[in-house]
Amino acid sequence: MVVSPMCMYSSKNGYATNFHLVHLGSRALGGFGLIIQEATAVSPEGRITDGDMGIWEDGHIDKLKEIVDFCHAHDSLVGIQLAHAGRKASCLPPFKGRTKVDPNQEGGWQTVGPSAQPFHETEPAPLALDAEGIQKVKDDFVSATRRAKEVGYDVLEIHMAHGYLLHQFYSPLSNHRTDAYGGSFENRIRLVVEVAELVKNEWGDEKPLLVRISATDWIEGGWTIDDSVALCKRLKKVGVDVIDVSSGGNVPKVKIPVGPGYQVGFSEIIRKEVNIATGAVGKITTAKQSEAILKSGKADLVLYARETLRQPNLPLKFAHDLGEDLTWPEQYERAKLPL
Repeated sequence: MVVSPMCMYSSKNGYATNFHLVHLGSRALGGFGLIIQEATAVSPEGRITDGDMGIWEDGHIDKLKEIVDFCHAHDSLVGIQLAHAGRKASCLPPFKGRTKVDPNQEGGWQTVGPSAQPFHETEPAPLALDAEGIQKVKDDFVSATRRAKEVGYDVLEIHMAHGYLLHQFYSPLSNHRTDAYGGSFENRIRLVVEVAELVKNEWGDEKPLLVRISATDWIEGGWTIDDSVALCKRLKKVGVDVIDVSSGGNVPKVKIPVGPGYQVGFSEIIRKEVNIATGAVGKITTAKQSEAILKSGKADLVLYARETLRQPNLPLKFAHDLGEDLTWPEQYERAKLPL
């Protein structure tokens, strides 16, 4: 059982706080085997909002290490998701409206992307990354990986989904370049593969490397599950261990058939056709549903997002639902439900 990375929009200048310690630490007490920290920006311009967590400077390390150490003390592994929002950066957090902040306004900055095409037509256009800008993105991911190793994370995940920068490069809906990073499938996945290879080289072989992808854009002419299978075969070759399979997010106003386990089928396809471990995520809310996904070979990990916000002790509840005698934290033992 894995806590899926979820932005809390509660940092200042990228720094984690006691909120994050309590938020993530409570999931460790709740029994999760792995907790993946929210999308953590590899550069200031890579944040979705000015409240995003960051790991672009060494000063970020100490508090992150405190959080990881606490979770380790309560038997949970901890991962970090490294991210760059690209054209979807410089926004207000959801609880303030999620709208784009103009680069000239406080809390806003100039965004970048593969092309000068905004996410919404009414928004300021991003700057199309030139060769120097692309190199900076790669360097930022490597530097962030070095810091993640220093913090002591058990798992590292590269965010390549939900319409953020690396997804923007591989999807034909957002990449209109005519150089080596655009046009053909091979060109559009070039930066994705380069980042994965560089991060793998820095991260090493001792701990797992995950990649989160959007398996489909859910719209004609966009990225497809067949494209995802081809990409994941390349990612496996450079040493990626697990594909965290999500979907969508790259274009607005797309009809997505959201329902219980609606993305699990993509995880199953990638697992079988690529022969790589996968994680399933999205509207997975019950113990029986989760157990069925694992036993039927549709995924190797199950990730939970909103359900963990509702129920920080979800693994303790699921153990009870499945009739398993899970050990509770001694401080909570008196509340343990009888089997």
